[in-house]
Amino acid sequence: MLGYDWPRLHAALNDLPTALLLTAVLFDVLALVLKRPGFRQVSFWTLMVGALGGAAAVISGLQAEEHIAHGEAVHELMETHEKLALTTLGVFAVLALWRIFRERRMGSSERALVLILSLGGLGVLFVTANYGGRLVFDHAAAIPSSVLTEELHERSEGHHHHGGEADEAHEPEAEGDAAAPANADTGETQPHTHPPGTPPHKD
Repeated sequence: MLGYDWPRLHAALNDLPTALLLTAVLFDVLALVLKRPGFRQVSFWTLMVGALGGAAAVISGLQAEEHIAHGEAVHELMETHEKLALTTLGVFAVLALWRIFRERRMGSSERALVLILSLGGLGVLFVTANYGGRLVFDHAAAIPSSVLTEELHERSEGHHHHGGEADEAHEPEAEGDAAAPANADTGETQPHTHPPGTPPHKD
């Protein structure tokens, strides 16, 4: 699928609806505070696209769950994440339909109720995202076991910065003008010499 499997596709689709739904609620608040009806139009269309993006994220997440190797701890987190995601989608889907049919006829009380519901949906959205982050960063969900094993091996080997302090720590210490060469046969260090005509100096 264009280089994506379901877990990667789910990760790619998550950010767009989160940003759009947050923006929609923000413009609703600005419209109320600044008395700018134009901001409500921005909120309306942003909500529509955000709700569609949220549906795509949830569908891909349900598919990703079937393609992730996991244990009991991850399974419990995934179940909670799924329930929260469905709740979030339900809230914003209701809001989208509500505004499609009532946008031009809402009174101030109805708009206040919509805004309160939007803020509640935004709170659930943040909790949903938190659980998704815990799956990835605390439990390495969606990372194949072979990749994780290789990464753990590389971490145990350590990381070396080329040309930095780590390299300097591995360089032989030099005395005088240059490091003393070692005898290839015995491994003993040979005293260094100077070309003829070199002024005398202390070694």
